[in-house]
Amino acid sequence: MPTRTARTAWNGDIQQGSGRVELASSGAAAFDVSFPRRAADDAQGVTSPEELIAAAHSSCYAMAFSLEVANAGGTPGKTDVTADVTLSPAAGGGFEISTIKLTVVGSAEGIDADAYRAAAEAAKAGCPVSKALAGVGEITLDVTFEG
Repeated sequence: MPTRTARTAWNGDIQQGSGRVELASSGAAAFDVSFPRRAADDAQGVTSPEELIAAAHSSCYAMAFSLEVANAGGTPGKTDVTADVTLSPAAGGGFEISTIKLTVVGSAEGIDADAYRAAAEAAKAGCPVSKALAGVGEITLDVTFEG
């Protein structure tokens, strides 16, 4: 199986410094990062590790979910997956990812709402990124089945 690589070039201390994250394996994009923007409510066009984790989690989960719907006998339709990753102060100092909220809205043919929800739960448990994030305090799942 492949190994994927990202690279960050950082300059300066945590408060005044800044960096640039490059998706090196694909060359698909590069993004600016800084701690003050990471810890602010308004990112002002600068990404953060938490946003990148949200992107990884939502995309991995969407793939795992489509597999689980098919395994349940359904045909996946349009699915919208959002991952909200929250950075919080950690007990004893520093910061931690305290919660991740996965929100799934979509449809599938050939299964009912209960099977759709079961597939969503199975994807949450089986998604490789969910497994990698097992140390997060709480990962919740909100599922809306649109038929």
